[in-house]
Amino acid sequence: MAINKVIYGGTTLIDLTADTVSPDQVLSGITAHDKSGQAITGACTYDSDTGDATAAVAELLAEKTAYARGAKLTGTMPNNGAVSGTISAVSEAYTVPQGYHDGSGKVQIVKTEQDKLVPGNIREGVTILGVSGSMSGTEGANPQQKTVIPTTVDQSVLPDSGYNYLSQVTVKAIPYNESSNAAGGTTVTIG
Repeated sequence: MAINKVIYGGTTLIDLTADTVSPDQVLSGITAHDKSGQAITGACTYDSDTGDATAAVAELLAEKTAYARGAKLTGTMPNNGAVSGTISAVSEAYTVPQGYHDGSGKVQIVKTEQDKLVPGNIREGVTILGVSGSMSGTEGANPQQKTVIPTTVDQSVLPDSGYNYLSQVTVKAIPYNESSNAAGGTTVTIG
């Protein structure tokens, strides 16, 4: 039987009836009595039970503190603030440094390479990094047409100085001629 009020000789010695204490308000393992006089055992573990926390010092900013698994932890993660980097070659990658970033950093293609990404430098029908090409492939072209006569030896047919390619090469037919000769036959002249 629990007693929650004791009066002796008209004087109240103990009165628990107005108490509002509950087990979650008493430190874990400590005993007290509630307003009915029943013994209660505290369940409070301060702010929270950190026994199942998973934070590690490398995940906390350097010099910041926290509590986990019943211990005070001091962070070791570097505060990198705004981290910026550049890429200057197609095979190049940017390695993001380990640590905290404030979100205002940038990684971008270097300006000299950006300046090359213009429509006139990209073949028509091809888009590179959002830039659609307009180059037809004939810009600066100076073609030449040539006519050659076959010979009995190999020939290399190349554009003359001032031209950068051959647009057409016409090979003349090998001359062929027949004529009557004094012996009563036909003379064939080829070439």
